[in-house]
Amino acid sequence: MKIGEEIETLRYRIDKLDEEILCLLNERARLVLEMGELKSKARVEVYDPVREEEILNRITSINSGPFPSKAISYVFREIVSASRFLIKPVCVAYLGPSATHSHLACIEHFGSSIETSPKESIEEVFESVEKGESPFGVVPIENSIEGMVHRTLDMFMEYEVRITGEILLRISHDLLSQSGNPGEIRRIYSHPQAFAQCRGFLRKNYPHVPLIETESTAKAAQMAKEDSFSAAISSSLSGRLYGLKTVSSRIEDFTHNSTRFLILGLKSPKRTGKDKTSILFSIPDQPGALYQVLRVFSERGINLKKIESRPAKGRPWEYVFFIDFEGHSEDSMVKEALSEIKGTVFFFKVLGSYPRRV
Repeated sequence: MKIGEEIETLRYRIDKLDEEILCLLNERARLVLEMGELKSKARVEVYDPVREEEILNRITSINSGPFPSKAISYVFREIVSASRFLIKPVCVAYLGPSATHSHLACIEHFGSSIETSPKESIEEVFESVEKGESPFGVVPIENSIEGMVHRTLDMFMEYEVRITGEILLRISHDLLSQSGNPGEIRRIYSHPQAFAQCRGFLRKNYPHVPLIETESTAKAAQMAKEDSFSAAISSSLSGRLYGLKTVSSRIEDFTHNSTRFLILGLKSPKRTGKDKTSILFSIPDQPGALYQVLRVFSERGINLKKIESRPAKGRPWEYVFFIDFEGHSEDSMVKEALSEIKGTVFFFKVLGSYPRRV
């Protein structure tokens, strides 16, 4: 058989497999719709993050290749997302506009078959979730290079929302403009965090170009679209969405640059056995007060993942502490620890227990 004939034979077999895959997807969708009807009668939530994670973990673990496991995860994330959408679309609020890294984080976790509600500030995301306008919200909490997003921490002291999950997203920045010509750039727009993550590139290539801060990297792309003598530091998705050309790609100073995002909701998910809990509290201004809290975790072998402090509003020189630790609030050791801490501090709040990613 000639090579051309072999290629045609393989194409025919691939086409037939595609048709089989399509039939199976539709069969799966019909079963999902049946499941949706049962959930509706039982008044069970359509979105079950623990079950969705079980599906993805299971299908990835049994993959024997050669199809890449990472790609399998993305493919099935979209299948699960589209199936969920058939029953009831999930609405997610995030720091907008479209094509921000928060938007990308939404898609990373929920898949692309969702209703999105872009907001102009982190505060508006919290407000939307608290009021029930959006069942879920996605906000940045920490960057691997620049540290904590303090505005997000502060909002937990003002709003009654829960952390229901976390997302880890690799961050990559492009320099974008209308023409793609570096010689035409007279000013550069971006979010302060993006400027900080690209300091070396900017210092080397654009030391005298004014840097103008915006609310988001996507907003920077919008402004660059309207200003022919400007550029934006933003995502490649922003470039495609706003019709900008790439001047330079992957301009971040460190290749291992990731941002952790939190998923906000009104109820914590059930225990998975691989969880994280976040709390905040304030303590008396006296020697050993913080030690007494940390001792509670140490004595029970509970691993702390992060501790951060923020000024207590209205109380000068007093601080609120945020702690992430391994375990779920329903675990016996964690229950004991939280009960003991609650009795020794001024203010105490469990922000949520959720599946651990980091």
